[in-house]
Amino acid sequence: QVQLVESGGGLVQAGGSLRLSCAASGRTFSMKYMGWFRQAPGKEREFVAAINYVSRNTYYADSVKGRFTISRDNAKNTVYLQMNSLKPEDTAVYYCAADNSPLPSRDVNEYDYWGQGTQVTVSS
Repeated sequence: QVQLVESGGGLVQAGGSLRLSCAASGRTFSMKYMGWFRQAPGKEREFVAAINYVSRNTYYADSVKGRFTISRDNAKNTVYLQMNSLKPEDTAVYYCAADNSPLPSRDVNEYDYWGQGTQVTVSS
């Protein structure tokens, strides 16, 4: 089992920045990819970004490319999501997820472990 705990959400004005953190514990050696997803009210959970836990290859949704950066610190078993130039449409609950598969995925159903989520609200 892998346990994931997100932190760093909050309220920010449009154009501002936030950094989310996701601390992993448990059988972290089994993780191949870590991802961030988000879910706005009344919408489905959507892919935001993912990172390979070894190679550091990264993948982004088109809607956040150039504004968000995913990174990880293996020594701390922590993955980060730096969010810059935030927009009101970025408002959502952000979830951290871990995938044991060796292939990258943007599919929410491919991820094996999930955190509890952290709220990000961007005011206009």
